[in-house]
Amino acid sequence: MRFNGKSAIVTGAASGIGRHLALAFAREGAAVAVADLNPVAADAVAAEIEAAGGQALGVAMDVTDERAVDAGVAAVVEAFGGVDVLVSNAGIQSVHPVESFPFPEWKKILAVHLDGAFLTTKACLKYMYAAASGSIVYMGSVHSKEASPLKAAYVTAKHGILGLARVVAKEGAPHNVRANVVCPGFVRTPLVERQIPQQAKELGISEADVVKNVMLRGTVDGQFTTQEEVAEAVLYFAGATTGALTGQSLVVSHGWFME
Repeated sequence: MRFNGKSAIVTGAASGIGRHLALAFAREGAAVAVADLNPVAADAVAAEIEAAGGQALGVAMDVTDERAVDAGVAAVVEAFGGVDVLVSNAGIQSVHPVESFPFPEWKKILAVHLDGAFLTTKACLKYMYAAASGSIVYMGSVHSKEASPLKAAYVTAKHGILGLARVVAKEGAPHNVRANVVCPGFVRTPLVERQIPQQAKELGISEADVVKNVMLRGTVDGQFTTQEEVAEAVLYFAGATTGALTGQSLVVSHGWFME
């Protein structure tokens, strides 16, 4: 197993892609901190991991609150003896045209994605630097590379994730800490499911047309990206043994975006 003896923190891990990532790390031998704004759901995922024979800890964490992040990371270090991997996955979404995008929603989306990535990184780096080892994987998106209508805040945040990862890769290199970004296409999670009727309303088209002609139009096979495909990319970056693999992004989108 790739992560025997290692510990991993996954944010936004009580549901969706984050839950799947937490389970995947546990299957690969990692002690997993299931960090989420919803502590009851986080504990439930941790219990699921432990019932399968793994080691896990539910952690209540609002990634936009520095004190909550610092306390959560400290609790993980106390429980597991350190932090080897951080997966910054917590995210939210809202769709509006720019001219009517509510400013509070804009600020909340940027706070969860960018402030959350920054604060969790900052909290973990001191432990990783002390251990002279660590890997950070940020959850980007195809929207880290290109734009779509109605998603100004999300696109802005996901573009920003690339910049943060590249800086952390340069600063972390002398401490043997790597940073990379996984950029999925549309994954059919509750976050995406909520977007389908929202976009249908804003664009004046049917929900079926949103799926076929908006979400999947650019793919080579008309398929959603799966959580398993995203997990494999995250595990690849997190478990790489070479310092050459840092500051990079990997698009997992069935060909929607190609580099």
